[in-house]
Amino acid sequence: MDRISIALSKGRIFDESLPLLARAGIAPEANGASRKLVLATQRPDVRLIVVRASDTPTYVQHGGADLGIAGRDVLVEHGGEGLYQPLDLAIAACRMVVAVRKGFDYEGAVRQGARLRVATKYVTATREHFAAKGVHLDLIRLYGSMELAPLVGLADAIVDLVATGGTLKANDLVAVEDIMPVSARLIVNQAALKTRRAALQPLIDAFAKAAAR
Repeated sequence: MDRISIALSKGRIFDESLPLLARAGIAPEANGASRKLVLATQRPDVRLIVVRASDTPTYVQHGGADLGIAGRDVLVEHGGEGLYQPLDLAIAACRMVVAVRKGFDYEGAVRQGARLRVATKYVTATREHFAAKGVHLDLIRLYGSMELAPLVGLADAIVDLVATGGTLKANDLVAVEDIMPVSARLIVNQAALKTRRAALQPLIDAFAKAAAR
């Protein structure tokens, strides 16, 4: 049997995808706490593969999975090559923001021609945002504990995802600008959609109905 693979990342997207998958008629036989990276479902023709969030688009682009669920933030960084993005699933919602220490004169720092040190793992989105404002950047790539960078003088600002803002507040940081709203999207391998549309289109339609409920 030529099975359909759906790529998911552990964590918030996995947890919030489960009710959506259930409404689409797909239930994994093991939960997210399992150490398995390939999860069978109650449908013999569909399986889930568990990957890093940042790797989801790559697995789908290169055919390691036929479909996937990935955040808009990850898709912007990936570039979207080889991917069809038919649906905003409206789950895992948050915002990508610029944040600074309380009391930092952000408006003064971003005056035309200014230079700003910004720490982030969202390099593409950050570069595009500040280029549109005419701000020159020294980009510092970090992958965790982003809030620490302004506190120790590593950066003037950070670009990161915010859901409630609690972590910023706990570290005396404030969000000073929104870059984009972020939510999870259904992504599909373009080549697979052309060659296996009869198998994939009903699943895409099921996701559309499930997301609309």
